[in-house]
Amino acid sequence: MTTYTARPLTPTTLKALRSRDDAGRPLLPFTDAEGGAPLRCCLRRSTPGERIALVSYAPLRRWAAETGADPGAYDEQGPVFIHADDCPGPAGTALPFTNAHRTVRRYSTDGRILGGCLVEDPNAFEPAFAEAFADPKVALVQVRAVEFGCFLYEVRRP
Repeated sequence: MTTYTARPLTPTTLKALRSRDDAGRPLLPFTDAEGGAPLRCCLRRSTPGERIALVSYAPLRRWAAETGADPGAYDEQGPVFIHADDCPGPAGTALPFTNAHRTVRRYSTDGRILGGCLVEDPNAFEPAFAEAFADPKVALVQVRAVEFGCFLYEVRRP
């Protein structure tokens, strides 16, 4: 069985977002009083007292710039939480944020949506990724929150 890896935001992307986010806004850090924000830099939930920021992020745009694809109308941006300062990244290899319903959205090499599926069981992520990548047209998948549609992380073809 193939093991799929959740990809956090890269250090290069984080550096850029901490300067100006993908909507052109400056970083506005705050101290997280409650904790629980899904951090895309280290793929875990924040803890009370951490310094974080909510930034606008365009995941497909950044992937397309890296690969030469044109996301066209699928170039969307949305809010993501990151640490306001450098962090060490993910602590392990377990798939994050599997404790709720998620959407697994498929994208082609030219940046077009090829479909997706709802994942309701924490044990169903690996099979959902395997099903997505069984289609040779699928280049990557994005895992998104159902309740807000927010980007959580991407998984690329193994």
